[in-house]
Amino acid sequence: MERFRSTSVRRVAGAVAVMVVALALTTLAVAVLEDRLRIPDASATYLLAVVAIAVVFGTPAALATAVGSFLLYDFLFVSPTGAFIVANAEELLNLLLLLALGVVVGQLAGMQRDRAETAVLRERQARTQYQVGRELATTMTARAALPALVEILRSEVDATRSWVGLGPEVAQERVVADSGPPGRPPGRPAAPASYELLQRRAVDETTAWVRVHDKRLSSSEPHDPVGVCFRIPITAAGVPFGSVWLVRRRSIGPPGRGHTRVLAAAADQIGQALERDRLAEEATGAEIARRSEAAKTALLDSVSHDLRTPLASIRAAAGSLMDPNLAIGEDARRERAASIDGQAERLNRLVTNLLDMSRIEAGDLHARLEVFPLEDLVRATVERMAGQLGGRAVSISMSPELPPVAVDAIFMDQVVTNLLENAIRHTPPDVSIRVLGAVTSTGTVRLRVEDGGPGVPAAALDRVFDKFYRVPETRERSRRGSGLGLAVVRGFVEAMGGRVTARASDLGGLAVDVELQVVSTPTPPAGHDAPRREDAP
Repeated sequence: MERFRSTSVRRVAGAVAVMVVALALTTLAVAVLEDRLRIPDASATYLLAVVAIAVVFGTPAALATAVGSFLLYDFLFVSPTGAFIVANAEELLNLLLLLALGVVVGQLAGMQRDRAETAVLRERQARTQYQVGRELATTMTARAALPALVEILRSEVDATRSWVGLGPEVAQERVVADSGPPGRPPGRPAAPASYELLQRRAVDETTAWVRVHDKRLSSSEPHDPVGVCFRIPITAAGVPFGSVWLVRRRSIGPPGRGHTRVLAAAADQIGQALERDRLAEEATGAEIARRSEAAKTALLDSVSHDLRTPLASIRAAAGSLMDPNLAIGEDARRERAASIDGQAERLNRLVTNLLDMSRIEAGDLHARLEVFPLEDLVRATVERMAGQLGGRAVSISMSPELPPVAVDAIFMDQVVTNLLENAIRHTPPDVSIRVLGAVTSTGTVRLRVEDGGPGVPAAALDRVFDKFYRVPETRERSRRGSGLGLAVVRGFVEAMGGRVTARASDLGGLAVDVELQVVSTPTPPAGHDAPRREDAP
């Protein structure tokens, strides 16, 4: 702290020097006015020096100037001159009035200067705090705002460098933002061995800079050999997060009261922002854990039901075939074997959907796009599913101007399969299913699969593609699915660069629209020279 005292002494010495020069020039002016211009009493001229000193250095210097003016005028211009004696009562009164007026004018001018400086200082503090708050509010995280904040603080407090170190203890702090020269690697130790620590007392809200030398950091290299390091701790809710560090030249001393307030407020704002980020991370983690648990519960509920039902059917059919005491005809045997095959296929579809969903969520789904006529892909899938349709009528209507599409054939087969299975599961056997293909106004190809079933409530249309979501069923004849089929459809379609939406069908049920990309230079697909046709398998 000795160097700071020497800095104060230099400032006082400078003020005294300026005051002496001002008094000398004023004395010269008074001598000219009284000796050359024959003005009887020019003592009021000294008030100019008092006002000037008050404006520049404040009230204490102005009072000293007023006293100096009183003594100089008495010594040099009041008879008898050359002595601090006043023979004339009128001149004594004038001297006393000069002294009183000088003191009053000095105080008023000094107070006005102090008010102006306080207003400027508060304006700077408010502007700096606004800039700090704006940076913290307009960035995603507090860490993202720190590079801009260190530049703001460095400029505001007249520092040569500023940085922020984060860590639970000063010895563990690592630099995350630095206003120093570029090229410094992040993550290096933040704390020098010696620094000035800002101590804040909660009782009277006072602050003080205290010199600290940490032996644990004795091997640390000084950040600036010609400057002094200052540390402002960053805390929030009693939890230490790190420190704001800055370097100032030794000649200008420690930050003043205004700068100290700015630094303390900035450290508090940064601490609160870091605390909010920590709480947000904890809340996000808790929400992820909650959703994960909900997904696991939904998966267990869905899969356990969908697994038990076909397994029970398989065991019942297999048990009847294995019972030696039960006479079964050839037709009944084939029927039970077909039931086992159908239920096994149902299990296979469920496992396939689960595996596909896991690939989608893991980001391992990569489409191999090739050019195909959409009608050929759709017809092949419908023909393959003829056994699952149960005699349902599936009409296929494709526009003759339909261009070929860029899709993954395996993904497209899965998309059409899941859409048809969804329609079969949620509609009565006597309801038809329609597949339409057309070109949209935006140049894409739209494949629509719709049915005339009970449909989906308007409030649930936006959720039918969510994993494990099941539309509340009011009809006993419709079977509840696992809630994965349409979610897999969305994953496959988006992997191919398309888009899928759901809406109410013109037939009265649900319509699912799949928009697919066309090839850049389409080639007329074979079999599409004939006019538009509709058929049913």
